[in-house]
Amino acid sequence: MSPVRGVLLDIDGVLTVSWRPIPGAVEAVEALRAAGLRPGFPTSTTSRTRASIGASLREAGFAVDDEQIITGPVAAAHYLAERHPGARCLLLTSGDVSADLPGIDLVGPDAEDVDVVLVGGAGPEFDYSALDAAFGHLDRGARLVTLNKNMYRRTDEGLQADAGAFVAGLEAAAGVTAEVVGKPAVEFFAAALDVVGTEPEETVMVGDDVDVDVLAGQDAGLTGILVRTGKFRQEALERADGDPNAILDSVADLPTWLADRI
Repeated sequence: MSPVRGVLLDIDGVLTVSWRPIPGAVEAVEALRAAGLRPGFPTSTTSRTRASIGASLREAGFAVDDEQIITGPVAAAHYLAERHPGARCLLLTSGDVSADLPGIDLVGPDAEDVDVVLVGGAGPEFDYSALDAAFGHLDRGARLVTLNKNMYRRTDEGLQADAGAFVAGLEAAAGVTAEVVGKPAVEFFAAALDVVGTEPEETVMVGDDVDVDVLAGQDAGLTGILVRTGKFRQEALERADGDPNAILDSVADLPTWLADRI
């Protein structure tokens, strides 16, 4: 592999769990910076803005600038402007992320003319009424765009269902295929590389999800590193369609692994 210049670090499950730092994660990020590496923080979190995420990371002890954070809504704003310019979008997500969707025409749940149903992170808002309304728009021809297709996520209360479970249902019910703009889409990793300013072959992607983080990163040309924290599951690794370039116990081990690769 080429000498490493950039490091993409997934947040939830790699740096934090429920916004509490994983042991050694703060020190690891500091060590990467001291080594002259360019960090970026791509995240599947879709219920909070990058400004809100940045504030939580700094409160947890991480030295992070908001501009280094790459979220699904940020990637979606670019995607919609390019692929569906001027589209009227119904946003179904948990939390207000409209600040990260500048220039996008967001409409309310009672709107009749909807061009795109944009799905974010799952939460209490995903009730029958909301899902039925989304289905109705899709059945009438709206496009389905999702910020991620993660089936589950880990919280301090354990594993919880995520947006992918609902997206799969909408796809099946309406006979459509979702356009994915967050991880694991190649476009998402391209946006992350733009943030850190490095090429794929000189960048590593560190994640706790072997499919969405690691193998998807490899598909985009990055070196994929899996950590055994967060939602890591041995059975998921065993049934994966590929192998990570490396498996570490935690991000705390990353500086040592990178020591002779910089």
